[in-house]
Amino acid sequence: MDPLTHALLGATAAQFALGPRLGRHAWMIGAFGGVLPDADIVIGSASDPLLAIEYHRQFTHAFAFIPVGGAVAAAPWLLKQQLRPHWRPVLAAATIGYATHGLLDACTNYGTHLLWPFSDLRVAWHWITTIGPLLTLMLLVGLVFSVRRQSRWPAALALVLGLGYVGAAVWQRESALAVQSEIAASRGHRIDRPDMFPTVGNMLLWRSVYESDGRLYTDRIRVLGSQTAQWKPASSVALVRESDLSPEAQADARVRRDFDRFRYFSAGWVARATADPSVIGDARYSLSTDAYVPIWGVRFHPGAPLPTEWVDHTARNRVPVSALWRELAGTDPAYGPLPGR
Repeated sequence: MDPLTHALLGATAAQFALGPRLGRHAWMIGAFGGVLPDADIVIGSASDPLLAIEYHRQFTHAFAFIPVGGAVAAAPWLLKQQLRPHWRPVLAAATIGYATHGLLDACTNYGTHLLWPFSDLRVAWHWITTIGPLLTLMLLVGLVFSVRRQSRWPAALALVLGLGYVGAAVWQRESALAVQSEIAASRGHRIDRPDMFPTVGNMLLWRSVYESDGRLYTDRIRVLGSQTAQWKPASSVALVRESDLSPEAQADARVRRDFDRFRYFSAGWVARATADPSVIGDARYSLSTDAYVPIWGVRFHPGAPLPTEWVDHTARNRVPVSALWRELAGTDPAYGPLPGR
């Protein structure tokens, strides 16, 4: 999730729980705790391009690490003489803020190691995107009113509304998965593995991806009630397995290891870029809505001292506001009714 939303959620939760005891310090402590888990972005290595994605959203985001993270988040505040007598509520506010981070990240697509070190499962519920303006605004308004009025109830209302927003996204995703089944059936496909990913800043548009007979089929689905669902076909690409790598790549132990790491990071959704087949990308995301253009991926150079190249096109990722609005408003002519309707 974006740092602002993390800070606001941590601040709002801490203000609701500890505002009466800590006053305005509660939200500041909670906000710091809410962003601290992303300190793992400093982990990286020039000799291992995949180290950063391996450890981002890993141990610092886990349930088991929350007590440690809460204590670290509280430490700077306990350096202040006036707060030391209140060390218990300070520690509680920091821990509450810290605890919100992993749960919010798990609601997105990226994947979060909530169960580390007991499980290597990457928890990703695919309910909301990393940029959620409406959720952020709810938290901001609730926090401002809570602090200004010195009342916990605006913060409580913001948290309830935020939970309702996520709940609505859960319902929308399930509706979109039902639509995906209709689309696959119209093509005569058996779905071997389905998934549904929210698109930026909304719960109406979804990126549908499913695997059938070794290929990944991607569509855009607009869900606003089961009878008014619309869709737009996008692209189809072959799923990449280790056996699909070149003989030279399969003979390189480092390449095989890094391919397995990247496949794990991408939850198995890996495919070659349409325009540049040398890039194996994370098919959960695409720079284009009409074709598969990976935002990030890997390129292998078997036999080289550093055989794995991290390919990152994040800087090219732009949200076409006018096109997105046409999709949201239902005026994009590329969308049509579901097959057979």
